[in-house]
Amino acid sequence: MDRVVLLADQTSKAWDFAEKIKSYLERTKQVSLPLANIEIGHFRNGEINMHVPGNIRRRDVYFIQDSSKNPQEWWVELLLLKDLALRASVASLNFVLPNMDYSRQDRKQKSRTPISAKALADSLTHPPILSRIITMDLHAEQIQGFYSIPVDTLRSFPSFAKYLRENPEGLTPLEKLVIVSPDAGGANRVESLARRLGSEYPIAVIDKRRAGPGEIEKMNLAGYVSGRDALIVDDLIDSGKTLCKAAESLRENGARNVSCYGTHGIFTEGTSTLTKTFNRVIATNTIDGNFPGVERIDVTPIFAEAIYRAQMGSSISELYE
Repeated sequence: MDRVVLLADQTSKAWDFAEKIKSYLERTKQVSLPLANIEIGHFRNGEINMHVPGNIRRRDVYFIQDSSKNPQEWWVELLLLKDLALRASVASLNFVLPNMDYSRQDRKQKSRTPISAKALADSLTHPPILSRIITMDLHAEQIQGFYSIPVDTLRSFPSFAKYLRENPEGLTPLEKLVIVSPDAGGANRVESLARRLGSEYPIAVIDKRRAGPGEIEKMNLAGYVSGRDALIVDDLIDSGKTLCKAAESLRENGARNVSCYGTHGIFTEGTSTLTKTFNRVIATNTIDGNFPGVERIDVTPIFAEAIYRAQMGSSISELYE
């Protein structure tokens, strides 16, 4: 680990995330890593400029990006950092992206639309400067195949399952819990959580028909929720409108308490409607922000372990097996 440097923007929300990673490695691995600042500014016309004051030549750099940034700036900063790293003669450049932006368009759903996830992958991996990406709970697992470099997709469920067992309020007893996917595509996700909790939990799936982005035309429930506490599990919470409609459907079908969990909480329309609709709203800290009423789970230890294992050549998959 002697060559490793953690890199983050000290003025961004990623700095706190990086400091927690550094602290975890010092506390559990007795490894002290330098945390270097990257200065990111703007010219008067809005163009981004950046500078790393310290020497990073022949170092293995792990750049922690701020997932709460505007997605366009988030992307351009990664592109510019690639060029910076090349010209600074780093030994390797690794991106730590708590939330992978531009992952929601992973295929063509209609004519004349981009596959944004593939466009992002191409821009980050060509030319081949980048060595590795560490992220969490990708919107679609097949996105890993867009990259010609390792993409370590960490799982939030170990931390979430531990959190539920330690904080079961409103979901008591946990044995009466039904885990709900808000769409058919998330069925594997809820099955994974059920296994992680260590018991045979019933699963329900909401089949939804969209009228447009964020607009639901029809919902059908597959599964039995009557008399049970329901927990909706998703990878991302944007405005939360779809989840609120799902909660209405669950209550109409006899569910008692209804809570929701999303790995990445964007909350583009605030949290007041969600906290009024759900008994509990839970998310990780992959995206930082002022989100009143949301319970936050710290996943920096998982990222710290992944960085350590990637550098030491140990298994990363053991973190969530």
